[in-house]
Amino acid sequence: MIEIKVPPVGESITEVTLVQWLKEDGAWVERDEILCELESEKATFELNAEQAGILHHVAKEEDDLEIGAVACKIDETATKPESAAGGTQENPANAGQGQEEKKAPEVSTSSEQQQAPEEKQPVTETAVKPSTSGDRAKATPMAHAIMSDKKVKPDTVQGSGSLGRIRKIDVLAALENPGRIPGKPLFSREDKPKKMSNLRKTIARRLVEAKNGTAMLTTFNEVDMTAVMAIRKANKEKFKEVHGIGLGFMSFFTKACCVALQEWPAVNANIDEDSLIYHEYCDISIAVSAPKGLVVPVIRNAESLSMAEIEKEVATLAKKARDNKLTIEEMTGGTFTITNGGVFGSLMSTPIINLPQSAILGMHKIEQRPIAVNGKVEIRPMMYVALSYDHRVIDGRESVGFLVRVKELLENPAQLLMGKDPVKVLLEL
Repeated sequence: MIEIKVPPVGESITEVTLVQWLKEDGAWVERDEILCELESEKATFELNAEQAGILHHVAKEEDDLEIGAVACKIDETATKPESAAGGTQENPANAGQGQEEKKAPEVSTSSEQQQAPEEKQPVTETAVKPSTSGDRAKATPMAHAIMSDKKVKPDTVQGSGSLGRIRKIDVLAALENPGRIPGKPLFSREDKPKKMSNLRKTIARRLVEAKNGTAMLTTFNEVDMTAVMAIRKANKEKFKEVHGIGLGFMSFFTKACCVALQEWPAVNANIDEDSLIYHEYCDISIAVSAPKGLVVPVIRNAESLSMAEIEKEVATLAKKARDNKLTIEEMTGGTFTITNGGVFGSLMSTPIINLPQSAILGMHKIEQRPIAVNGKVEIRPMMYVALSYDHRVIDGRESVGFLVRVKELLENPAQLLMGKDPVKVLLEL
């Protein structure tokens, strides 16, 4: 009998939580097959079978296990059952369970999801998806027609037909009782306690530390996104054809922040006991709303990357976050953070600093607003941006100067190429 123990996952981590068994107790498993998911305070990882054999659970789901503790055992002397002759066949009761986890909502940093008023807004995967052919199969034609006309989402209707099929009367009942959860009794006051995960505990602790342990202030500005949106509209198809990746907003913001950070080095610094550490590089952390909580993967040396390389790195980190594949190394060591609440519709917010960094930039929803341009009122796509910073490290002049520089670079994207106005460079001004 082989003991499968919890492996070390980091110097400071002494305990993990067994989130989910992917193979049932008594099931046949092949060598290197994934047995379960474990979650530390920083990341989720998987436990693999060291040998083929019959699996015997030792720990239960939601158990907290110390590093080195036995999670399960495998009887490698057992004979492979005929039902498992096809290889790594999943137990019927557990089939698809791992796949369910992989279909989690997309992360918030996907730059293609940022709202663009003059373009058709794509539906983010964090929202409820529109009715598909599968939804229509669960509703009568009349019920589906009413739901489409009244914009009623199928998951807000309790079907009373056979196998839960939605009928006309069910849709009308949902329209008469807006906001009611299908199948939930009226005036219900049920409470459902749920154990807080290690990751959520860590998020809560770090946010409180940031609020209570820094002299945090936030300064705001707004950016006219006309130029950036025009560049995207004119070049996104060619960009994808050449580089194999979409051209989003995140690369523009990352590039602008890298230029501004090098001009205002205090924003890229942090406190280390009695010293200030000024970083000569820009490791940009991207706040990601992943399936099991907020994670902050890092784009290393973003100042040295091209727009295409930044977009590819964002896409890679976003996919890893969605699949719970980020390593601890990929989530530590950033010098500055960008967070994008605009994909969720946030118009303005005050982001919290990601310790031990000293500043974080918040992007928000792009919205058509009237503004004064050369003495005339024009409708422009505008975005509020917010910079939260630690006043112990960064003075008001530096914080405002940094944010104004980011605004200037985004409103004049040609400056991103060399960090200066091309006309002024030509005239040597």
